[in-house]
Amino acid sequence: MRNGDDLEGFDGEASSASMISAASSPYQPTTEPVSQRRGLGGLRCDLDYLRGTLGRLKLAEVLLALTAFICIETIMECSPCEGLYFFEFVSCSALVVTGALLLLFSLNLHTRIPQINWNLTDLVNTGLSTFFFFIASVVLAALNHKTGAEIAAVVFGFLAMAVYAANTFLAVRKWRVSSRQQSSRQSSDYIRARTESREVVHRPEIQRLDA
Repeated sequence: MRNGDDLEGFDGEASSASMISAASSPYQPTTEPVSQRRGLGGLRCDLDYLRGTLGRLKLAEVLLALTAFICIETIMECSPCEGLYFFEFVSCSALVVTGALLLLFSLNLHTRIPQINWNLTDLVNTGLSTFFFFIASVVLAALNHKTGAEIAAVVFGFLAMAVYAANTFLAVRKWRVSSRQQSSRQSSDYIRARTESREVVHRPEIQRLDA
């Protein structure tokens, strides 16, 4: 039988062995989260974007489209009404789409969907809005009845067209820069892949090891 001293020594060795095994175990307890959730909890407003040129243009576009839509909605009588309906559709569509893009860009939500080319999306939106605001404003100016609401809608329509045109110019420049960066990145990746493939061909021992 073991006496008390042997038992104490055995317990000490067992405890030290368990401590060593715990220290060497790859499954260590940690206080860090295993994975970070990509939900909507960590949203932050990008003030740098809102203070920049593109952010200010987006805000101006939303405000002008909203003002033009409110002006056209205050008109109670029209004859003919085609120009009014078309202007209403253009201002409402521009307000919804531009407001959604402003929300995505200001909260950096677009970075969570990298599959979409957001520079090209912004360019298409600003270009189409410029064109349709110009057409809608010209039609409404030709068919209006000289009322205050119609004149105000035409004025804000042309102002929105001008702001969208400026945003389109900047969006084209930004899209070209991003396209050049992407093409240079793809070419560098292609050159790296060709270099690695040539190294494998010139070193047959690598092929033998892989086989």
